[in-house]
Amino acid sequence: MTAVVAQLADVHKRFGATEALRGVSLEVGRGEIVALLGPNGAGKTTAINLLLGLRRPDAGTARLFDRDPRQPAARRRIGVTPQETAFPLRLHGRDVIELVRAHFPEPMATTALIDQFGLGEFVDRQTGGLSGGQKRRLALALAFAGNADAVFLDEPTTGLDAGVRRELWRLMAEFAANGGTLLLTTHYLEEAEALASRVVLIDHGRIRMQGTVAEIRDRVGLKRVHLRAAKLPELSGVAEAESTEGRHVILTHDADGLVRELVASGAAFEDLEIRPVSLEEAVLTALGEADDGGYSTCSA
Repeated sequence: MTAVVAQLADVHKRFGATEALRGVSLEVGRGEIVALLGPNGAGKTTAINLLLGLRRPDAGTARLFDRDPRQPAARRRIGVTPQETAFPLRLHGRDVIELVRAHFPEPMATTALIDQFGLGEFVDRQTGGLSGGQKRRLALALAFAGNADAVFLDEPTTGLDAGVRRELWRLMAEFAANGGTLLLTTHYLEEAEALASRVVLIDHGRIRMQGTVAEIRDRVGLKRVHLRAAKLPELSGVAEAESTEGRHVILTHDADGLVRELVASGAAFEDLEIRPVSLEEAVLTALGEADDGGYSTCSA
């Protein structure tokens, strides 16, 4: 049985009139990469803050390595990158790394962090002169500086270009493959699709759906139909459609029925292809079925 690293059990949390979490139960096991997804205000960051001991639940329990997350013994085994990170402007990047490493009994070597996270070009500059992307890479390196058993990342790759983002994905996957645990929020749903061993969809303070990427797609039940045609007839069972210069993309719950209907219509078409929907399309559909709220590209 996989060891439980982090756990919320029937957790409720309210901020004034806003009920941020309403009976959320969640377990994250050793070696998992769990992506916590949802629209603005869903409760994702609140859930992470409870697991980090930065907030206390109004009801229910939060556990980290089977301890109260507020205990230093529990938090000594984690690394964190919050959504926003501020550094002392006159400290050099290397100084910040050494400061964070000093808080851990067996930290990663400074040279290894610099090499793995591509910090060499700017690590000896003052942090006040770094670009947003450079600061983000430094913040991510700090999450791994302590040789943590579990890392919590809130929108980890915001502001990074695609090449850097994919290299960081590789490092995160290696971390999990070696037994590390990752819990992340992200508005890049392709990031969750590429990394996550499990996806948890949260909305209005409740968990709506969870499972592997494939399980989420299957539960939504949509297929994506691609084809080329000068003109399409009226088709039933279309959840969404987009057409550009004779190329058509149709989302449907019954791809076989749609194709039969298309053939029966006598319409000329070619290059027919049927694929599973992306995670993004599945999440948007699930949220649309839950209520009128859509997925936002901003964190909650």
